[in-house]
Amino acid sequence: MATRGSRSEKVKRIFQQFDLNRDGGLNREEMSALVVAVNPRVRFSDEQISAILDEVFRTYSDFIDTDKGLTYDGLLRTYDDGAGDVDRDFEALALELKSDDDNDNSNNNNEPASSMAFEEASTSLVVDERVKSPEPQKQHRTATWAASPNHGIIFDDTWKLVDDLEILIKRLKAKQMKDLKTKGEHSDAFSDPGWSRELGPSMEMNKHIIWDETRHDYTIFVKELGVLRSRADGSRSREEAFDGHMAIGRLLYDQHLFKEALVCFKRACELQPTDVRPHFRAGNCYYVLDQHTESKEEFILALDAAEAGGNQWSYLLPQIHVNLGIALEGEGMVISACEHYREAAILCPTHFRALKLLGSALFGAGEYKAAVKALEEAIYLKNDYPDAHCDLASALHAMGNDDNAVKEFQKAIDLKPGHVDALYNLGGLYMDMGRYQRASEVYTRVLGLWPNHWRAQVNKAVSLLGAGETEEAKKSLKEALKMTSRVELHDALSHLKQLQKKKGNGNRNGIGVDAFTIIEPSKFKTLGEKTTLRQELARALEIRSFQRVTRLFRCDVELLKKEMNDSKTPLTIRQGD
Repeated sequence: MATRGSRSEKVKRIFQQFDLNRDGGLNREEMSALVVAVNPRVRFSDEQISAILDEVFRTYSDFIDTDKGLTYDGLLRTYDDGAGDVDRDFEALALELKSDDDNDNSNNNNEPASSMAFEEASTSLVVDERVKSPEPQKQHRTATWAASPNHGIIFDDTWKLVDDLEILIKRLKAKQMKDLKTKGEHSDAFSDPGWSRELGPSMEMNKHIIWDETRHDYTIFVKELGVLRSRADGSRSREEAFDGHMAIGRLLYDQHLFKEALVCFKRACELQPTDVRPHFRAGNCYYVLDQHTESKEEFILALDAAEAGGNQWSYLLPQIHVNLGIALEGEGMVISACEHYREAAILCPTHFRALKLLGSALFGAGEYKAAVKALEEAIYLKNDYPDAHCDLASALHAMGNDDNAVKEFQKAIDLKPGHVDALYNLGGLYMDMGRYQRASEVYTRVLGLWPNHWRAQVNKAVSLLGAGETEEAKKSLKEALKMTSRVELHDALSHLKQLQKKKGNGNRNGIGVDAFTIIEPSKFKTLGEKTTLRQELARALEIRSFQRVTRLFRCDVELLKKEMNDSKTPLTIRQGD
């Protein structure tokens, strides 16, 4: 995945490719050519092109030069907001990253060298290590966000805080590097949640660093970080203090020091309560820390501030709605999440991630037709979107359209061969279709990607049993038992052994009465006060079936009741919306 530095360079190349008159802006004709060129498989009508351009020029009005059009910063912002995929567009245009000496020597010299600049710092005292010249500091900044409009660094003293913090992080990383752990080794295998982590995501989160907070060097780091926070609080004005805490928090977030970043963002919220950015980033931190309720509350505050701020924060509204929707889903509030994904898609019609998330949430709410429509729209905007194909396949399967579901799963796998979600669900689809041998092969692929996936191991055993390979099924169940000691697996293994004994007493094909386990009627409990009512058992089975389809395994009942009573959100989504 491209770093932030290479992202900005790719956007610059795209911008230069379509800035035909070299005036530093993209007018409507140039933007139209860009939209068509990066979507070679899509045939846009004039009305569609006009609608897209109207939305872009309205949403990013702060980046529009009246005489020239959309500036480079504006184009970069559209990509940061998820309106397009930089890597995909760059590849579609067959562009290359190379030196730009002929076109813009001075600007090229100032281009950030991505986050690799962290490794160039020394490990001696903080004050002595700071780069002496303030101007080169601004030009050679490790993160492009620091100099970008609306959420960059404003005050000179803030740069000094950032420099000192970089050195502290560098020192901590050097001491913990030998034992540094990462989680998410299989992250490439799962569906991307479409999480809008930043105003402009400066680094991907698929490698989540786990810092050892129990070590002495981490304690020292936190103490020195406290000194930097105190320096920010001691600034000459509230605005400068806010600038300092936001910059410190952003850098900490980039390095996955989420708890420490959250402290800075919360302090920034205190300094400027009506500013959208600290609430937005605090919400991101809370979500990464699995505190979904707190995350939701921060995003609601960000949304209120953005709506009260007029056009100043209009560019950020789609992202807030998306992240708020994801936080609501984390609480099990799927229907409410749908409304925010829908709003994000209305505000930014080219936001394919919002449409994908809308489709996935509608599927979770049982609105399969609406889910298919939203997911097809997402794929229309971004055909090479494996997660959208995967969820579309699941929705089609729920509607009984199994043949097309298989095709969509296969498209997802072709786009991302290591997509565990697609492979696992395809295995389930094959089992539902009675193609047990094929299902066992797919589950074998899942286990090749994720050897400790015990559910895949169990399903492989079930599919082998369906294919008549009892011995192999028993081996697979034993492997699953090694991964987890769930009582169901012990019961299943005992049941298999009983079947084998009965099968041995019958004919060789195991056909007939001897192929089944016979339970004596006297072993069944008689219905009475101590037994569970049949209606309750039926409800339990229905709930379990719902959980299997929606993947909803936790929900605060009181929170759900409150949401239903306080909100006017309909229980069903109208198909015409």
